[in-house]
Amino acid sequence: MALEITDSSFKETVLNSDKPVLVDFWAVWCGPCRMLGPIIEEIAHDFEGKAVIGKVDVDNNQQVSVDYGIRNIPTVLIFKNGEVVDKIVGVAPKEVIAEKLSAQL
Repeated sequence: MALEITDSSFKETVLNSDKPVLVDFWAVWCGPCRMLGPIIEEIAHDFEGKAVIGKVDVDNNQQVSVDYGIRNIPTVLIFKNGEVVDKIVGVAPKEVIAEKLSAQL
């Protein structure tokens, strides 16, 4: 299951992780975000133990969203060693997201 990441847990969960981290920036009212949600959950299951998969609700965690320039949602950022190494804006197929994450393992 994808972790709920907040402004206060972002540094510990994402930036200090020794594994690649996929972060889905989303909001409850966002239709495309709801379409992407089940895909993110599948990826969380598939990559369990290999990568950290999390979600940031942009309405409740505005600081992280501002820090990373999130203007459109859903946006997926992939972090490695505390740095953004890949970005997907909008809904993408599971295969595309999994391939981008696999490249960072």
